[in-house]
Amino acid sequence: MDPGYRSPLVDLFLRGGATRDVRLLAARGLMPRPAHEQIALLVVLVDDPDPEIAAQADATISRLPAEALEGYLSTEGSPELRAFFSSRTDSPTAAPSPAVETTEPAIAAEASGEGDADTPSAAEGSDDDAADSDSRLVSTLPIAERLKLATKGTREQRAQLIRDSNRIVATAVLTSPKLTEAEVEAFAKMGNVSEDVLRIIGTNRNWLKNYGVVHSVTRNPKTPPAISMQLMHRLTEKDIKMLSTDRNVPEALRLAARRVLSKAANR
Repeated sequence: MDPGYRSPLVDLFLRGGATRDVRLLAARGLMPRPAHEQIALLVVLVDDPDPEIAAQADATISRLPAEALEGYLSTEGSPELRAFFSSRTDSPTAAPSPAVETTEPAIAAEASGEGDADTPSAAEGSDDDAADSDSRLVSTLPIAERLKLATKGTREQRAQLIRDSNRIVATAVLTSPKLTEAEVEAFAKMGNVSEDVLRIIGTNRNWLKNYGVVHSVTRNPKTPPAISMQLMHRLTEKDIKMLSTDRNVPEALRLAARRVLSKAANR
């Protein structure tokens, strides 16, 4: 079901881009995300084709704190979410109640320790050995901890996790409140990030106000052509000319750049 709420992670779940272990983590309410995003993911997962995941999401929804859910639905919930919960006999009513803070996970981590383990901090100073050790440690963490670091970790940890093999973790980096525009531009230049990361960056209006971001996303060979060909028109003539001869980008993009230059020359 479409929850009527949009975020990079929700969109990835809706596109079927989340692996089973990640979907099960979210269905159990153990994904370290803001409450409003957790609720949206749970609603998506009640229709999951995997019966175990769908049943777990339904059970977790039944355990949502009634007062917090009421407050969220009455102040921020989308019409789709309100309709979904009003149709459930075990859901709280939609009666108005004081607004509640929704920046913490809707369901606390269980006693198994998932989501509660201490996370490492990035190495300080210029000690390369310590930095390498920290990097290796981060890569071995459970997905719940990597997700936590993606949004609450350091700049160095975000730079590593944006390349994580799990698309959910890499996508979560882009939702970090600590993320800077300079980091986004650096991510857009990377050749080892996923298409999902470049797609999100290439469709974010705020980030695209930065010419460096536009230029980097367009020139990245892994950017989906539909996005890079659209962004190309924002480039300066000098950069379009360079794009027209760049063998690293898709041929369709090079040809489109040449057509733009040809039209400009015939004016």
